[in-house]
Amino acid sequence: MSDSSPSQSVPRGTVREVFYAFLRQGSISFGGPIAHLGYYHTEFVERRQWCDEQTFAEIVALAQSMPGPASSQVCFVLGLLRAGWLGSAAAWFAFTMPSALLMLAFAFGHTLFTGKAGLGVIHGLQLVAVAVVAQAILSMRKSLAPDVPRIMLALVAAAIVYFGASTLLAIATGALLGILLPRPPQAVPPRAFNFGVSRMAGLAAGVIFLALLLLPFIAPSHGARQGAVHAAPPQTVTVFDAFYRTGALVFGGGHVVLPLLEHAVVDRGWVDQQSFLSGYGAAQAIPGPLFTFAAYLGAAIRPTPNPIAFSALALVAIFLPGLLIIVAVLPFWNRLRQSSRIQSSLRGVNAAVVGILLAAFIRPVWSSAVHSVFDLLLAAISFALLLRYKLPPWLIVVAIASISAVASVV
Repeated sequence: MSDSSPSQSVPRGTVREVFYAFLRQGSISFGGPIAHLGYYHTEFVERRQWCDEQTFAEIVALAQSMPGPASSQVCFVLGLLRAGWLGSAAAWFAFTMPSALLMLAFAFGHTLFTGKAGLGVIHGLQLVAVAVVAQAILSMRKSLAPDVPRIMLALVAAAIVYFGASTLLAIATGALLGILLPRPPQAVPPRAFNFGVSRMAGLAAGVIFLALLLLPFIAPSHGARQGAVHAAPPQTVTVFDAFYRTGALVFGGGHVVLPLLEHAVVDRGWVDQQSFLSGYGAAQAIPGPLFTFAAYLGAAIRPTPNPIAFSALALVAIFLPGLLIIVAVLPFWNRLRQSSRIQSSLRGVNAAVVGILLAAFIRPVWSSAVHSVFDLLLAAISFALLLRYKLPPWLIVVAIASISAVASVV
């Protein structure tokens, strides 16, 4: 291992310092994972100088190559470098807590939106979701499917999901076909990094990741399936597995969590389609990671004896695989990134997730929200404000929800 070691060159800090630094980030970081990384760079590379440009770029590359929420994974590694394992836990918790609490509050408060105006607000949130997902598809297409072979792969993945097959099959297809993609010219080998995680710790994290992924085979679930109506709450293991499996399969950005969560909770009958999309729309109006949408869904599961407990369970379960896989890969990252076959496979997976998101955009996002010319107009306005005028998503949410509420009572 090279002696170029971020863990040695970066001055150590305190857990308290890390906690408050990321609490601030979790409270102000609007705009999704790419924007979060911009906030991080300004705060931790330029202002606080916790790491240099090359180290930060390496952490970002690692996070974007693995499943899970990239901005939260970068947050976790930065906390690890600054203050060890407790620092990593403090960083994740502080960054996640503000948005998780806001989503939990919405889960309890959105039932107050009754009557025409309230339903208009909910519908406005769904229309904003149409614009946000459309903008995400265009943005991700440029970076993850920039050429004809990867566009075709994305369309294959979209067809797989649209016609009823699982997202796991689409991801696996992307990984296999990705090996056939043209390989880019070899770049100059990057410098080696030591992130301060032992191989034993990495192997242990990998074993835990796989063991939890196999949980339903160890403890079979009895949750309701598509269209079912339950008389009893879903089991704790079933809920944990649904959200853990979702977190384990999210490649390419936070918005890809939408179709996976829709399959996990709506198809099982735990959360209805309208509540699901209104919660997703509300998630655009708050700072922090989009994965905290799980806190809303856990509390919205019906029936449940304890919405707060299910909210916490869903939140931990959806983040856990991404954090475990980062720990598992850190000691072996230098070797893995040199494998051209692995890199090609990952590029295939990234192209496939564009197709998965496209299928979700068609159904349920568009089909559940756009029912009239007026709906189409509001969705188009939202899209233009996002793409053309670069307005903050939270401002668009407030504006479109207000317009929809007024229109519903006139």
